[in-house]
Amino acid sequence: MRRVSKLAAAVSATAALALTATACGESSTESSDKKDKGVGLAFDVGGRDDHSFNESAARGADKAKKELGVDVKMMTAANNETEQDREQRLTSLAEAGYNPVVGVGFSYGKSITKIAKEFPDTTFAVVDSVAKGKNIDSIVFSEHEGSYLAGVAAALKTKSDKVGFIGGVNNALIQKFEAGFAQGVKDTNPKIKLTSQYLYPNNDKGFNDPAAAKEKAKGMLDRGIDVVYTAAGQSGAGSIEAISQKKGAWAIGVDSDQYKQPGLAKYKDAILTSVVKNVDVAVFDLIKSVEDGKPLTGTNAYTLKEDGVSLSTSGGFIDDIMAEIEKAKKKIADGQVKVSETPKG
Repeated sequence: MRRVSKLAAAVSATAALALTATACGESSTESSDKKDKGVGLAFDVGGRDDHSFNESAARGADKAKKELGVDVKMMTAANNETEQDREQRLTSLAEAGYNPVVGVGFSYGKSITKIAKEFPDTTFAVVDSVAKGKNIDSIVFSEHEGSYLAGVAAALKTKSDKVGFIGGVNNALIQKFEAGFAQGVKDTNPKIKLTSQYLYPNNDKGFNDPAAAKEKAKGMLDRGIDVVYTAAGQSGAGSIEAISQKKGAWAIGVDSDQYKQPGLAKYKDAILTSVVKNVDVAVFDLIKSVEDGKPLTGTNAYTLKEDGVSLSTSGGFIDDIMAEIEKAKKKIADGQVKVSETPKG
């Protein structure tokens, strides 16, 4: 995928003071040795092995390590973190000399805006949020467009005319997934009933609670829903597990191609498709830009038209409906269909 051109320049940050203080007693030689130590990756809850969002970002860093020879330092958020926790993680990476420093997840948006001012010579990036600063790359995706295609697939594959959506946290980002999915279902077959539920109203634990997603999925299956799309990070593994135990039911994965995830291998025959966000491509793009001395900054969007989001075909379960899916994709890319970013009703 080629990198999407910058859609909007980020608002310039106010003049920021360079952070000159280092650890007490540290010499200038020691300080210079810390420069450009490699890539600092700050994961959201669930860590790199979440089979989903974080793992996709990690693949981008792994590729950079292999192809560009950069070192990578990875740190992971815990459930119920404070803003101060995130700020400390980002600060520790920047102080150690990692460049760029990447916050994987919208939760890092506010903290990156703050910390980037303190390290003007370091490039920061945040995935799924727009942060303000001259040295920040805001990486965003058209999740609603990819989810629209998932809605088309669900509508064409359901036998009960009942499909479901499970979101990890009820916030604006996850609502984009729901909105696109709902629109894709309705545009394909308005007679189909969609049930949408969230694990938590406002708690990042929703991305790291497979047990809760498993129970939600079981409840939907008990009501005759036979296709369930889950956008909940690592929690989605619980949903997929429950669905795999119901004959004739389908799970739709998210962020990574979950059919190919080793940790989900025993459930793969129940994974109809996945809405893939190419976070790995975006992270690699950023790292390479820093290595090339031309750091990406501003807001960079990865859209359906540019294959920034896509629908996986692993397993061959949607091969029979690809003509319809390709038609829907073309309509979106051509602007004939505008996909909503907010759920209706």
